[in-house]
Amino acid sequence: MRVGALALQGDFREHLAAVARLDQEGVEVRTPEELATVDALIIPGGESTTIGRLATIYGLMGAIRKRVETGMPVLGTCAGMIFLASGTTGPEQPQLGVLDVIVERNAFGRQVDSFEADLRVEGLDAPMRAVFIRAPWIEKVGGAVDVLASVEDPGGGGIHPVVVRQDRILATSFHPELTHDDRLHSMLIDLAEEH
Repeated sequence: MRVGALALQGDFREHLAAVARLDQEGVEVRTPEELATVDALIIPGGESTTIGRLATIYGLMGAIRKRVETGMPVLGTCAGMIFLASGTTGPEQPQLGVLDVIVERNAFGRQVDSFEADLRVEGLDAPMRAVFIRAPWIEKVGGAVDVLASVEDPGGGGIHPVVVRQDRILATSFHPELTHDDRLHSMLIDLAEEH
């Protein structure tokens, strides 16, 4: 499989390292032409507004949306999840609108409120260590979206989804590429092989 990582901003190199550990070809994607060569796409963490603005400048918004809508598997992590979503609880920003969720940006707090937790993710045989850095959570989930893992708000505001799947779209609030646990990347590759 040829797996692309959107390389406009954020931690795309760590995702490509995970792809390499799974013995797949990883490529940086910055143009619609490069996007056309991949079987699956990873949209990394970083700053979601910046990713959206750069994707607009580079002519990638429509190209990514079309590929996802025609079945290309995609994994969005942290800011990548926000970029995939249909909306946020805050101000409007460039989003693909292909994942039927409403996301709250920086929901767990600022950089100093970053944390790690062991998550039970549906479909995985053992807990996954999750690194939350200025992380979003999902405020509202559409009917076609399956919640694969949730966490409790440390401030007592309830339980919120942090891993979801809608058809061939996977999205997480956290950074799986930082722990060397490649099971979500492997799940993405499995989706690409099925497609």
